[in-house]
Amino acid sequence: MPATAALASPGPALNWAELLSHRAYLLRFAQRKLQDPALAEDVVHDVFEAVLRGRAAFAGASALRTWLTGVLKHKIVDLVRQRRAMLSLDDAAEDAETLALECPQPRPDELAEQRERLHQTLQRIDALPSGLRDVVRLRVLHDQPTEAVCQALQITEENLFVRLHRARKQLLS
Repeated sequence: MPATAALASPGPALNWAELLSHRAYLLRFAQRKLQDPALAEDVVHDVFEAVLRGRAAFAGASALRTWLTGVLKHKIVDLVRQRRAMLSLDDAAEDAETLALECPQPRPDELAEQRERLHQTLQRIDALPSGLRDVVRLRVLHDQPTEAVCQALQITEENLFVRLHRARKQLLS
């Protein structure tokens, strides 16, 4: 297209040279917003393509640079929305792939860590005074009912709960 040819628009006639004089400004604006020179170049190209194809028409109500910047802003918003939709689809696909590959069983390092914590906890239980240790073993480790523990140790239910509380307090400190 010749540089002097007027572009079709319902408003004032535009020429290609006048449009191109704003290209550097539009490119800088797009690069600041997108932080990607290649994407900025593509969006500015889309602005000029929209003007050439008549999808964006200059009515002359504002300065040409202001109007071109407005068209550019809309193109940037469209691009960001499009990329966000693609990223969310990519994330969903990656999540599905990750879930499909994950084993429901604990990893060997997790098993080792669990075993070490269990060993340390059992050692701490063994270190408790005999009255507290017996309560924890029977009620917590062997999961015996409250009544059975009270009968075996010949203590009241209230005393059982006091001992359990004291044992837990010592284990957690």
